[in-house]
Amino acid sequence: MVKPTKAMKSMLAKAPGKNPMPLQQAVELLKQFSGRKFDQTVEIHMNLGVDPAQNDQIVRGSLVLPHGIGKTQRVIVFAKGDLAKEAQDAGADAVGSDDLSKRIKDGWLDFDVCIASPDMMGMVGPLGKLLGPRGLMPSPRSGTVTNDVARVVKEYKAGKVEFRNDKGSNVHAVVGKLSFDANKLVENIGASKVLTSSRSRFAQR
Repeated sequence: MVKPTKAMKSMLAKAPGKNPMPLQQAVELLKQFSGRKFDQTVEIHMNLGVDPAQNDQIVRGSLVLPHGIGKTQRVIVFAKGDLAKEAQDAGADAVGSDDLSKRIKDGWLDFDVCIASPDMMGMVGPLGKLLGPRGLMPSPRSGTVTNDVARVVKEYKAGKVEFRNDKGSNVHAVVGKLSFDANKLVENIGASKVLTSSRSRFAQR
């Protein structure tokens, strides 16, 4: 077992243990933890009580946080013609088709979000082995397979986040940075309550 550092011991001493706290109070306590040389990411983790083995109980989707996540996401788009121009005008970091596919096959994965127009999925599909394990594969369910590429690019640039349950029925999501005002973190976390409403009606209670 790893020996707790002095900083960790200090944080554990402030933690309420297993006793639940009101959200506002919990965020204010979080902001009291000693700082680091970098702006720490704040995440939420929920157990949704679903059965991940059942396809109709998979929880997956996306949401736009009111105050973003404190990071500008790097977005690429597979598109041609007018849609490619719309994606570029919306602020996509890279737009293309065969050329973009080749870059990824050659090992380039320096991006956070991959969007594709429906007609490009025949090209994107074979990249699944590279994109899938990193959570970068475009999906209709998450809204990243779309003809409205401009809108989706702008949403991700504004702080849209994706979520999907893991094998333990848990969902993890980024909700901002520790430097955010407490009220902004509370509002971002409040917006993330959509995760619990995304549960299948077959979820275990």
